[in-house]
Amino acid sequence: MDMKIIIRSIPIVLTIVFFGLLAKSHAVNPPPDGGYPGGNTAEGQAALLSLTSGGFNTAVGWLSLRSNIEGAFNTATGAGTLLANTAGGNTATGAAALLSNTIGFNNTANGGFALFENNAGSGNTADGASALGSNSTGNQNTAIGLGALFGNTFGNNNTAIGYQALAINTTGSSNTALGFAAGNGVTAANNVIAIGAPGANVNNSCFIGNIYSNVQPIVGTDPDSVTITSTGRLGRGNVSSRRYKHDIKPMEKASEVLYALKPVSFRYNKEYEATQTLAFGLIAEEVAEVYPDLVGRNPEGEPESVRYEQVNAMLLNEFLKEHRKVQQQEATIAELKKGMETLVARSKEQEAKIQRVTDQIEMSRPAPQMASNRQ
Repeated sequence: MDMKIIIRSIPIVLTIVFFGLLAKSHAVNPPPDGGYPGGNTAEGQAALLSLTSGGFNTAVGWLSLRSNIEGAFNTATGAGTLLANTAGGNTATGAAALLSNTIGFNNTANGGFALFENNAGSGNTADGASALGSNSTGNQNTAIGLGALFGNTFGNNNTAIGYQALAINTTGSSNTALGFAAGNGVTAANNVIAIGAPGANVNNSCFIGNIYSNVQPIVGTDPDSVTITSTGRLGRGNVSSRRYKHDIKPMEKASEVLYALKPVSFRYNKEYEATQTLAFGLIAEEVAEVYPDLVGRNPEGEPESVRYEQVNAMLLNEFLKEHRKVQQQEATIAELKKGMETLVARSKEQEAKIQRVTDQIEMSRPAPQMASNRQ
């Protein structure tokens, strides 16, 4: 026989031998209380009272798994846990946890009234008193913390970690909240990330607390900014050291494309900017037509933003070019002015000379004689 087959068979053989020894061993005395056929265990008034064919269920507590008929692999610990359940694969620990669940499966509720109203939702995890307490048919939600995702009814794929995180979300899906009361500004929006912040009903948005209020002086501190790429990569921006660059050369005439850009005034759509404040800038699609490298693009390759830091560098280059022209013009003007001053000085000198000559001529002329008037 192949050695690999023999090695793989060892655990199976050991398991068979183990259960065989158990069968031959003496029964415990007194006998187990609450053990029933089909691997079911019930302890408490009316626990697993309606069971007919479901197997491997464990119900400990008053009315726990009271309505379960065919559901299997359920675990209910606490008064009223999984009271209305008829499906399988659920785990409830705490008074009234998953109390209303009927056909939802593969749910886990730890804490009093966790997933209390869940009816048909499946794949949910609630760890904390009243966590996901109002969930009805939402699926694949995770709530950790007292009251986390408490108001969720139909939302799916939400994750809330923290006291009352995403507590008032009702129908929003694929939201993530981390921290005390995080995400409590979200009720019906989707794909919202809130970390230490209440967030808002804006789809596909991200909110992080203590960012806007964290004013950091530039002097004596690291002035680097935080940036994010279209792929969602968060990183350090504003890096200008030569260590990170190659193919360095003067910008020269490359910045002259700025003269083809068309600055505009505009207002962002209301779903992105509620105040509708007047703004000034450029349109990414128009910039891309002039100079494609001046725009940022989304994962589909569409123009999404303008790289204003690049525009600023190009503006600086144009300013310096114009500044050099002005300096040259000022030098030329200074030379011309100096030349004019020399000409004026010479002109004055010539005038003085001419005046002296004129004076001398006048002095050398004989005095005019008066004719006598004789009869």
